[in-house]
Amino acid sequence: MLRFLSRFVGYWLVAAALVAAVIDGAKSIAASAFVTTTMAETWATLSALGTPGEAAAPAAPLPWPLDLALAWLLAAPTAGILALLGFLFLAAGRKPDSGAEARVAKRWGAAAEGATNGVGGATGATAGGTPAGTTPGPAGDDPPDGRLATLGRLGLTAAAPFAPLALAAGAPGGALARAAALAAAPRGKRSLKGLASLVDETGATFDGRLRIAAVDRRSGKRVMFGAPGAPPASVAQAVLASCAIPAVFQPVKIHGREYVDGGVWSPTNLDATPARRGTEVLCLNPTAALRPISSVSNAAALAESLALKARGARVRTIRPDGEAAEVMGQNLMDRRRTPDALAAGYAQGRALGG
Repeated sequence: MLRFLSRFVGYWLVAAALVAAVIDGAKSIAASAFVTTTMAETWATLSALGTPGEAAAPAAPLPWPLDLALAWLLAAPTAGILALLGFLFLAAGRKPDSGAEARVAKRWGAAAEGATNGVGGATGATAGGTPAGTTPGPAGDDPPDGRLATLGRLGLTAAAPFAPLALAAGAPGGALARAAALAAAPRGKRSLKGLASLVDETGATFDGRLRIAAVDRRSGKRVMFGAPGAPPASVAQAVLASCAIPAVFQPVKIHGREYVDGGVWSPTNLDATPARRGTEVLCLNPTAALRPISSVSNAAALAESLALKARGARVRTIRPDGEAAEVMGQNLMDRRRTPDALAAGYAQGRALGG
């Protein structure tokens, strides 16, 4: 229903934008010059139609930032503003199974089903995940029952269609900010070459299902190795790039470009999952319990899960429970904690699986 209403409003706004453009075109032809009708002029015309012969009451002054924004909005062309709003509403109301992203997700799901059919009863994108309806464990993100939880679910449902727009809008500026931060950060000195041989021994390849996140150190943009259109790389190269924490490990060079840990872009990169309607997505977010970034990690995972839910996917996020978080500690680079952390994670997984 929300998507239908969003598309309905979007179509009307685009239609109004076309009407405004036609009016401006007629004015331009009559004046032999380029003429646009501003939002202020449109508002004045509509106000006069609504209250003929009645003077408008003086508006109360607004704070400086809002006043500046309102002045810009009123000076903008009506056709442009209506078209922008219309396309935003249409994008928010886009069907989950439409577009190139959905076609990629269908191919990915088919490949996953073919590769996992008959193995442990898991098929498609649910392999290794928890099916919907499974009773959540103590560290799951499923909210408890109650009026507050119901309101929370309604709020998240209403926000889901707009999450992809928010993530897409923040990407260009985010890339520039990350590029500047990476350029200012000292280069790491530790090498990850020893890890490459271990990955090579697994024989893993990019078969359409595997995707590994990294960030281009120069541009600050996220790269999903293994995704259509991504730079060519071996799985070992992509894994090393994804593990190259800035200022700790050396950047990994692939075909002349340097890449660093995908966590620079997002703690989970959950939104890059080629999900579609009905896809089961399981997100493991170990940094959700790591202070002081736990709040940032949880917020990012929530926004990205909303983007997947807007496509019709079902998302479940697993965070470390109290025992696992205590064993992991606040330094994820502390190797002395590895055996205990693995044991705690295994125990939590068994508890969640029932």
